[in-house]
Amino acid sequence: MKRDRGDNMLELNKEKFQILGCEGQNADAIMRPNITYWQDAWRRLKMNKVAMFSMYLLLVIILMCIVGPYLRPYGFEEQFIELANTPPTKEHWFGLDQLGRDIFVRLWKGGRVSIAIGLIATFICTVVGALYGGISGYLGGLVDDIMMRIVEVIVGIPYLIVVILISIVFEKGLFSLILALVLTGWTGIARIVRGQILQLKESEYVLAAQALGADPARIIIKHLIPNTIGIIIVYMSLNIPSYIFAEAFLSFIGLGVQPPNTSWGAMAAFGQQNMDFYPYQLIFPAAAISLTMLAFNLLGDGLRDALDPRLRQ
Repeated sequence: MKRDRGDNMLELNKEKFQILGCEGQNADAIMRPNITYWQDAWRRLKMNKVAMFSMYLLLVIILMCIVGPYLRPYGFEEQFIELANTPPTKEHWFGLDQLGRDIFVRLWKGGRVSIAIGLIATFICTVVGALYGGISGYLGGLVDDIMMRIVEVIVGIPYLIVVILISIVFEKGLFSLILALVLTGWTGIARIVRGQILQLKESEYVLAAQALGADPARIIIKHLIPNTIGIIIVYMSLNIPSYIFAEAFLSFIGLGVQPPNTSWGAMAAFGQQNMDFYPYQLIFPAAAISLTMLAFNLLGDGLRDALDPRLRQ
């Protein structure tokens, strides 16, 4: 009951009110279904058109590296000396190099080596660096100081010197190249993971694991490092192109992949010698390197935004 200005009693009941716009709906139901962190990250990544285009471009490049050499009936070492330096034709889509080898077949054959080096080196560096940084950050104190001083010493060593020294000890080739890149490349992710572990090790679930008697190795591997997986994935996506470029640079100056094997860097080195008269021999491998690096970097930027928990909705 409610009293109006004239002290007349007004009776209020449900029949005098009508709900508009909600007929047949359950107002108590959750408006959006609950989704996991990874589902939300994938949803936000799909909203980034540039990142999705980069991902599809990478898939196309990787697919061509797998099936591309089989699209033409030529071997990557097969030579047609009489047709050397022939520009692109219907028979040889990307032309022939100075030794009469089909550039299309060699481009995708070399892409296997370049991308494999980037993936293998990044994986090894990530595993080593994550474990090293996790141990350093969790143990802390004197152990952390000593381990970080070791990292600073390694960072101060130019990797080109390491490559030259390893090339002297071992033969020039794929193994020595990956070894040289890995020896100094794990320090970046080690620092990143260490910084994250320093923040996470005071969390309640870590204290609970310690109270239950879990040893440090289990806490680091099972609890701490999995909670840094988002940052690790972003680091990997941004580190792969740096290793691809490092391989291309070292192969360009003769310290990388050796003949008869090939890579994009080795092809660019051969194409640079004939750039004035036959520019296509340099354009195709250079374009492959540039597109792959650009796609990885743009995808890494998209993953960084998608995996940021502060942007989760």
